[in-house]
Parts: sequence; structure tokens; C-alpha cells
Amino acid sequence: MKINSFYVTLLLCFTLFFQSIDAQIETEKKGYVFTDEIRLNCTPVKNQYRSGTCWSYAGISFIESELLKSGKGEFNLSEAFIVRQSYLEKAIQYVRWHGEKNFAAGGASHDVLHIISKYGIVPEEVYTGLVTDDEMFVHSEMDLIFKNYVDAVIQNKNRKLTPVWQKGFESLLDTYLGSYPEKFTYKGKEYSPRSFADALGLKLDDFIEVGSYTHHPYYQKFIIEIPDNWLLGEIYNVKLDELLEIINTSLDKGHTLAWSADVSERGFSWKNGLAIIPDETKPDLTGTEKERWEALTKEERDKMLFSFNEPIKEKLITQQTRQLGFDNYTTTDDHLMEIIGRAKDQNGNTFYIIKNSWGTDGHIYDGFFYASESYLRYKTIYVMVNKNSIPSKIADLLKL
Repeated sequence: MKINSFYVTLLLCFTLFFQSIDAQIETEKKGYVFTDEIRLNCTPVKNQYRSGTCWSYAGISFIESELLKSGKGEFNLSEAFIVRQSYLEKAIQYVRWHGEKNFAAGGASHDVLHIISKYGIVPEEVYTGLVTDDEMFVHSEMDLIFKNYVDAVIQNKNRKLTPVWQKGFESLLDTYLGSYPEKFTYKGKEYSPRSFADALGLKLDDFIEVGSYTHHPYYQKFIIEIPDNWLLGEIYNVKLDELLEIINTSLDKGHTLAWSADVSERGFSWKNGLAIIPDETKPDLTGTEKERWEALTKEERDKMLFSFNEPIKEKLITQQTRQLGFDNYTTTDDHLMEIIGRAKDQNGNTFYIIKNSWGTDGHIYDGFFYASESYLRYKTIYVMVNKNSIPSKIADLLKL
């Protein structure tokens, strides 16, 4: 009986041991746990798919959120209409500048405002930009053909440009994206793109872009030096802490922000729905844990830092850190999205809720992700914001 009792005790010990291991593994798998503090109303996540049109999706989403905020209802506006007319404007400027301007699929959030101001806007159901069997954008062929066309024009082989080159380009736009919708009927009423935009009552002058850089004077506007700024749009310049204050105050007042950012960092993980800047030099460790860390190889450290298994200490981002990234090209204008809220992780760290345009299928947060405050401080290129939500002290400095 004593022997049986011994084995029972031993079996119980093993059982408890493995249960402890399982519990530990489960804890490690838990990862980040977020509690949303603010989550503003926004329209459903869309999918830009195989196209470089994030700027149109983000800009349109921002406009749709402003319509929701102002009580005008939920609208599904056409990104493709913006893309079409932007390509036309880009082509005209590219030729006008003899090819010395950027001509590519990318763009900026102010492009959306420019096109709506000049041409208007239409609902998605009126202009989808889909003319083949594809259910989403597949633009590689189109982008290349458009670029080859304008490059052929500026070569000026005839020794003077023909007066029909623009008409030829518009035919390409019609072929790949669909004809321009001069008139359409929406909910029983006839509109033009211009009259529909007017009916929405958008105050486009209320929307401005703000960034934070040391190579230009604070509280003044400057042309942001990124390749996709073909329109030479200007942003306001503030200090880094003020930029974060603008973001937080806008969310507190119920306004979302369009967000231009770099998503090339190793700390950006779409799969895990996270964007973080781990502290690779001074992790929050003491005693034997610190000794173990210092004994690890770089590969082992990287694996721990970018495992996304649990909250980790992040790098302190200063104005100088941020500027250096922009100056040395480690921070580039990769992507445009929308900031729609703010949250805390289980350790009380601040994160921002980001609406993306990469669809929802199989995604951990259904097309949204969480970006840390450090990530925003470091990797924000600029934000588009309703100027009426900017703190009055900063607004005065900007002379708004």
C-alpha cells in the first residue's frame, strides 16, 4: 500500500507540474490584452487589395467619419473616383513638369480634399472602379501602363506635344477604371459629382495636416518632403508633445484622424495586430534576469523582443530620435490609415486604435490594429485633423 501511495503521490506531482507548464504557456500565448477607452464610430473596413491606394481609402474613411460625427449619416464613398481624378491631375502635372515630378500610384490625404474640392465625389455604388471580373483592385498592369504613357508623352518625339495626349490618357482611365460619371441617381435624386459633394455639406477648409519636424520652423506650414506629395501639399509643424496632444484631444472631442505613417518597422505586425517600438538596448530587467538577457545572442534577443507574446518595454522617443529617422530614411511614408480610438494594455500603457484598409478576413482584430504611443511618436509622418478639435493654445500658435 505504501508503494501504491508513493506512485499516486508521484503521479499527482507530475500532473500538477504539467498543469503549471500548460498554464505558463497559456499565459505566454495571452499576449497583449487591450481595454478600449475611446472607440469612435467609423464606417466598415475595406480592402485596397493589390493597389497603392491606401491614401484614398484613409482619406475617404476620414471624410466618412466626419459625416458620422456631424450627424449626416453613414455614407460609402468612392475611393476609385478619387483615384481616377488624381491620376488625371498627376498626368497633367507630370507632363507640365517635364517628368520632374513623382508619378506613381501613391498619394496623400490632402489629395482627397483636392479632388473633392475640384470635382466633387460620388457614392461607391455609382463608381466602383471595377471593370473586369476582379472583385477588388488589382492595379499593377494599370499603374505600369499609365506611367509608360506619360513617359512616352514627355519624350516629345514629335518635337512638340500633340493636343490630344490628355484625351488619350483619359481613354486609358475609362478603360481601366470606368467612364467619368457625369450624372447619376442616388436614392431617387439626380446628382453630378459636384452637386453630390455640395449636398454632403463638407467643410473641407476645416481639415488640415499636422506633423512634427526640426528642419522647419515650428508653428508654420511647409511642403512635406515625401515622394508621394506630388501635389506639393503643406502641413503645419508643431513640437512632438503637441502633436500627441492634438491626436488625444481630437479623439476626446469625437474626431478621428487620417494617419500617414511608416509600417516597415519590425515592431509592426499585421498578423498580431500590433505596432510597437521595443527597447532593444535597455529592457526592463534586473538581477538574474538582466544577466540572462546580457548573455543572449542578438538573434535570441530579437526573438524575444519581437515575439509579441507579452507587453514589453518600449523605446523612449524624443524629438531628436524622430527627426533622425526621417533624415536617414529609416522613417518613410509607407501607408495611410485612420486613428479611430485609444486604448490601454494590461500594464496601463497607451495604444491607439488604427483602422486599416487591408480587409478583415482572418484578422485578429477584424481589420484594426493597436499602435503604441512610442510608435506614433516615432513613425507618424503627419495626421489630418479637423482644426476645430485642436487645443486652443496650439491653434493660436498656428494662427488658425
